[in-house]
Amino acid sequence: MTVKAIGYVKSQRTEIKDDYWGGVRSTISLDKDQFDEDVTKGLESFSHIEVLYYFHRVDSSRIETKARRPRNNPNWPEVGIFAQRAKGRPNLIGVTCCRLLGVDGLTLTVEGLDAIDSTPVLDIKPYMKEFGPREEVVQPVWTTELMKDYFLE
Repeated sequence: MTVKAIGYVKSQRTEIKDDYWGGVRSTISLDKDQFDEDVTKGLESFSHIEVLYYFHRVDSSRIETKARRPRNNPNWPEVGIFAQRAKGRPNLIGVTCCRLLGVDGLTLTVEGLDAIDSTPVLDIKPYMKEFGPREEVVQPVWTTELMKDYFLE
């Protein structure tokens, strides 16, 4: 399997932090050696996009394969990496649905993308509500607690 970056995130955020991504605006610069501007044609018609990216600054020794308490919070249960969205994942792949503010050729301006500066982007997909849940979303209470400040400004 071969996967390569299609572009990179440009952001004022350079430090890895778990919260306060709500007002963060950043750009995704697509690789001009791989693509011409046709690659983004029609994307401006969407309000949101899903961005798949590589956690390039996570040390491989930090990859989790055992159950643990998210953010080491003793009030939360031990759960496996596939029951949380932590960055120390086996393939170091992140995904976020963020607001698309603009498309200018090979540059996308977004808000709420929780990726730091220079993060390699693996893929971009337009968000379509039909791909969202078709039934009620169920999740443990601790996840709502964990996420309460995640997208605050």
